Amino acid sequence: MKRVRLTVHPGDLDLPAAFEDVTGDREPFVDVEVVNWNVGPPDAAFLLRVRGDLDRLADALEADAAVADCTFVPIGDAEAYCFVAGVGTADARALWEPFARGSVMTIPPAEWNADGSYTFTAVGRDADIQAAVEAVPAGARVEIEAVGGDRYAAGDVVRRLTDRQREAVQRAIEVGYYDSPREATCADVADALGCATSTASAHLRKAESRLVHGLFGE
Repeated sequence: MKRVRLTVHPGDLDLPAAFEDVTGDREPFVDVEVVNWNVGPPDAAFLLRVRGDLDRLADALEADAAVADCTFVPIGDAEAYCFVAGVGTADARALWEPFARGSVMTIPPAEWNADGSYTFTAVGRDADIQAAVEAVPAGARVEIEAVGGDRYAAGDVVRRLTDRQREAVQRAIEVGYYDSPREATCADVADALGCATSTASAHLRKAESRLVHGLFGE
């Protein structure tokens, strides 16, 4: 069996409007992790863990004609589980279905990224994973983030970060964000990066999530 960390870049495929609203905004307003999902035809259902501007996310979901049901369950300050059900687009289904064939299984969570891509871990036989990667629709691109067994070396974990996430962590260290006691705020990190505070916060949260999952297992 093989474990692979993948990022799928959908390109110009027709995806649900709410996904494009969340991932296409220049200033990310919510972090989304897909905790579980079911894309069996004709319907699709997702359990999301969301952090950020929940009202804006609710508006985006309500405006999406493909969404039939949406329920939020608060679990903290600006954080909630969100159950979403509806009819997925044919392109969206074609992106997910190859990773549910043969021996391939996906390990939650999957992450919605600010560049319109999504990242998740798959396990299965080598040939089945390769077949899944090759089966994604034309126009989409699959990036292999990491391939490994039970453990990651420290360098492998760092390589799971995007260039921007790595830069955000480096700037955070430089300004004292990770000192104890903390010497800087997220706004200071944003100033060092030259971006909005919400953007810096999103980069750091995603980087922290990937680092922790990489060190201690999915």
